[in-house]
Amino acid sequence: MTEVFIQLGIILFTAFVVSYIVRAFKQPIVIGYIIAGMIISPYVISFGASKEIIDVFSQFGIAFLLFMVGLHMNPKVIKEIGATSLLIGIVQMALTFALGFFISLILGFDNVTSAFIGIALALSSTIIIMKLLSDKKQIDSLYGKISIGILIIQDLVAIAVLFFISSISKESSFGTFALEGLLFGVGLIFVLFLLGFFILPKVIKKVAQSQELLFLFSITWAFVIAALFSYIGFSIEIGALVAGIVLSISPYTIEISSKIKPLRDFFLIIFFIILGFNIPVSNISPIIINAIIFSLIALIFKPLILMSLTAMLGYTKRTNFLVGTTLGQISEFSLIVLALAVSAGLISPVILSTLTLTGIITITVSTYMIIYSNQIYTKMFRFVSIFERKKIRKKIKTKKEYDSILFGYNRIGFGILRKLKEIRRNYLVVDFNPVTIATLSKFRIPSIYGDAYDTDFLDELSLEKIKLMVSTIPDFETNLVLVKSLRAVNPNAIVIVRANEVKEAFELYNKGASYVLTPYFLGGEYISKMIGDFEINEKDYKKEKEKHIKMLKEIEFKGKRHPKI
Repeated sequence: MTEVFIQLGIILFTAFVVSYIVRAFKQPIVIGYIIAGMIISPYVISFGASKEIIDVFSQFGIAFLLFMVGLHMNPKVIKEIGATSLLIGIVQMALTFALGFFISLILGFDNVTSAFIGIALALSSTIIIMKLLSDKKQIDSLYGKISIGILIIQDLVAIAVLFFISSISKESSFGTFALEGLLFGVGLIFVLFLLGFFILPKVIKKVAQSQELLFLFSITWAFVIAALFSYIGFSIEIGALVAGIVLSISPYTIEISSKIKPLRDFFLIIFFIILGFNIPVSNISPIIINAIIFSLIALIFKPLILMSLTAMLGYTKRTNFLVGTTLGQISEFSLIVLALAVSAGLISPVILSTLTLTGIITITVSTYMIIYSNQIYTKMFRFVSIFERKKIRKKIKTKKEYDSILFGYNRIGFGILRKLKEIRRNYLVVDFNPVTIATLSKFRIPSIYGDAYDTDFLDELSLEKIKLMVSTIPDFETNLVLVKSLRAVNPNAIVIVRANEVKEAFELYNKGASYVLTPYFLGGEYISKMIGDFEINEKDYKKEKEKHIKMLKEIEFKGKRHPKI
């Protein structure tokens, strides 16, 4: 037992050092774990490390990850998926799967292996994408919303695949699908959801009075349900996933998730190190060619498929490009699916090693593609134009004279538009979401479809004649383009733009902005003004509350809702 702790200490120390270096190069820390496993596997294993014990830690990691995924996979989330993301997600997965499947057959793999490779290539990394979109403050952007919707579809499909694998024993094949076990499993899930709706809320309400008891209950629930599923022939991983989904109905999901997260992170580190262990560093040549081929499918062909689909639905070339580049990698879910397929005896461990190497390549490259997406878009502007429907250009003509332009009809833009109406301005709304334009047209609001980052589009807006331009778009580089474009032809107009950070606000002021809107600071400023102006009594706040509720109802009537991620 002492040797195990020493070996585990060496493994974790190596993972820390490598991950620190990887992080210094702005790469996802998951890459550091896998590389650490690649580095130490020839040495640790040769010194007699107990791979069985490390495998147990790895299995715990997968189970905890799937439990966490389940906690955030509330059944209500399906209602929040837009039709656009649903359609794009399903078609993209089908086309990517087909491409991966047929390329795998050409490379000499059998049908079952080719199917799993196709599934792995069709999925994109939720963890990586959410982290990078959050860092760029783009979760609330149009392409961010579409990308996240597609990821939810992919996660649901991955969950279905995990169920499928769990219903197959090591001795069986697709032809001998364990129907009896599957039906029993479905019945058990139904019973668990009845518990989740009618009994668990009452139990958790009492348990939640103590944070320690809530933590213990959550762990107990995950282990008991996982063990139950294992007993009836499913994997413990799928049991942990179902345990999380049932518990997601509880109002205490966030508290449970925060308690479990440190445990999940620890065991997950071991899982990704194990993936690195399985890559044969000393004999990598047999898998590297296939890994590169699969990487090209994820990095090039999957984005092209996504760009084509979004173009068909009428989005601008920039939105198409950003959605495509954001989803151009394989997922940690891909590796979990393959790991379970290996344990079920469905595919060779070599396939897991090949796709793990593919994961390292695609996640590394796509990270830079996402971080520098706007710069890459500028370089590829002409090529990306083929992914925009030609008739979109006809939509940017307007016969109505206007002296004010509002870029971005989001939650902030709603209030600004209402004020423009009150002061009787001749205004025009510009947005690059076709759904938003359709909604505005329904209410007879003057609007056109276009991308504010597109300088060719801006040239057609007669910026030299306007008196006021307001942008509520959260993207800093887009607002920089707007300020520069307006000031080049109209030095006297008022231009109000949005910034999320102080340094961005300073730069926009330096480039000629009349005023920079900083929502995060203005919210606090407005509340402080209320506190200063109102007496400490219920009457003033009640009046402000009624005014706010009236505005919120109007916003909801017009179809504007806060995104639920």
